[in-house]
Amino acid sequence: MLKHIVLAGAVATAASAASAQTEMPFALDWKFEGPAAPYTHAVDAGLFEAQGLSVSITEGAGSLDAIPKVATGAFPVGFADINSVMRFLDQNPDAPVMPVMMVYDKPPFAVVGRISQGVSEPADLEGRTLGAPPPDGAWAQFPIFAAENDLDVDAITVEPVGFPTREPMLAQGEVDAVTGFSFSSTLNLIRLGVPEEDISVILMADYGVDLYGNAIIVNTDFAEANPEAVTGFLTAIAQGWQQAIDNPDAAIEALLKRNPAADADLEKRRLQLAIDANVMTEYVGENGMGNIDPERFAAAIEQTKTVYEFQNEPDAAKFFDDSYLPAGDVLMLK
Repeated sequence: MLKHIVLAGAVATAASAASAQTEMPFALDWKFEGPAAPYTHAVDAGLFEAQGLSVSITEGAGSLDAIPKVATGAFPVGFADINSVMRFLDQNPDAPVMPVMMVYDKPPFAVVGRISQGVSEPADLEGRTLGAPPPDGAWAQFPIFAAENDLDVDAITVEPVGFPTREPMLAQGEVDAVTGFSFSSTLNLIRLGVPEEDISVILMADYGVDLYGNAIIVNTDFAEANPEAVTGFLTAIAQGWQQAIDNPDAAIEALLKRNPAADADLEKRRLQLAIDANVMTEYVGENGMGNIDPERFAAAIEQTKTVYEFQNEPDAAKFFDDSYLPAGDVLMLK
């Protein structure tokens, strides 16, 4: 009888521990490619579990994809372009969605072209065909890029393309350049057999676009009800990035479990490109991951005003909330 009582108690304790795990499904912006490895690794390494969270990760279909998923409450957390969130909130001021942790301190928005087709710098786009997926985050920022570089947009033929056909069309010469994330389009072209020396990567951040990139976003109703869970989630995110930096092979191994068809070396290189160019910036090295520079963010809002007419007077406090970021040195990546 005592044995049965002890066993029943152990089962009850285990069930209680399992039920204590807060469910937090996470909506990505894109597919299971290299830059998603820190998140899949955080799941497999138990980093979320250590924070009392049960996290599942779902692929996305572009930079705009996660915003409505989180705003509707279908997902409590997601990964999305902060500039697109800003416009979404301007048009839907009561929507319960908010960026809470910056990941791409330097955005990967880019125009990727073929040198053999005459595209090496911004001015080369005039008179040529640009492939742009309508939901693409880089395409959303193209008007700012065009304005900063005095491009005659009427002289550019814009071809709406799908994500699956974007790089193949460029590889086949059907378009002369495409908008996309630098690490995605570049390596997709290499995988398709385009010689690396024939690829030009025009990073918008190097040509006058002073914006931030993708951030972790939360459903604010969920966050207000579960503040410790959100902080725990962000803690595990930072730990996942640090461990991916320290051991990219282990991070890519976790990614390949979700995408067995992926090329390990290619995705490892894609991850490293994101780390070097977008995550581990000088600002992050000095201040840690996750927060923003208020002056830079204010400048980004002003720049957005040049190509987008806000329906309401923009307020930076309505577009980013740092109150859920973990304290201590967990955000200091090295």
